[in-house]
Amino acid sequence: MSLSESYYSKFAAAYVRGVVTQRQGTDQPFDLKLSLQKKNLDELSVDEIDEILKTGKTMGLKLYRFKNIHDELPRVKKVLGFLKSVEMKNILDVGSGRGVFLWPCLNTFPWIEVTCIDILPHRVDMINTVRVGGIDNLVSLAGDICDTPIAEKSFDVVTMLEVLEHIPDTLSAIRAAVNIAKKYVVVSVPSGPDDNTEHIHLITKNMLTDIFSQAGCNRLHYDGVSGHLIMTAVI
Repeated sequence: MSLSESYYSKFAAAYVRGVVTQRQGTDQPFDLKLSLQKKNLDELSVDEIDEILKTGKTMGLKLYRFKNIHDELPRVKKVLGFLKSVEMKNILDVGSGRGVFLWPCLNTFPWIEVTCIDILPHRVDMINTVRVGGIDNLVSLAGDICDTPIAEKSFDVVTMLEVLEHIPDTLSAIRAAVNIAKKYVVVSVPSGPDDNTEHIHLITKNMLTDIFSQAGCNRLHYDGVSGHLIMTAVI
């Protein structure tokens, strides 16, 4: 089996190319054929992508982030299914993390502009490295959704997936999302208690309804999959 078959190969290859570019001129450079470094990602053959990924493995890069298993997660499939039903040109993905939703989203909608925002600098750096490697419709911002200035109604969709349970001031986060979104805000949260010590509170359906109401948004549609509550707010 081709190595690339196990990955969102376009994004994994872009990440490797981005790291190679960023290390040029340092004391830890890596060689990659100029043709593989500069060629449009969509024009690379399977063999060429495999060569790039093998280079990444030789470099010791953490390519597991790009394993193509995330679009089989029920909560990711549910959100992607909804997004397929709407018209959109761009998305703001809040708290993109390792890319559990991001890579399937870009893979499913390669024509849209995706902007990510995360409070963790190393997550931002990783995503921007993918951009450097050739994914031009991807941007990552370092910041907190609660206080990062983003223009009103500048994104068709704002996604907040497995994020709100980490944010102390959920009302401020949701107010910001409602202000930024032109059409929809999509939220997913754990539907019950778990053992994740980074989850600082359990967000219930009643809480979401109340918080979105305070943010001036009352057109809410609820769904869910095992272990997760999914909500779409119509702006």
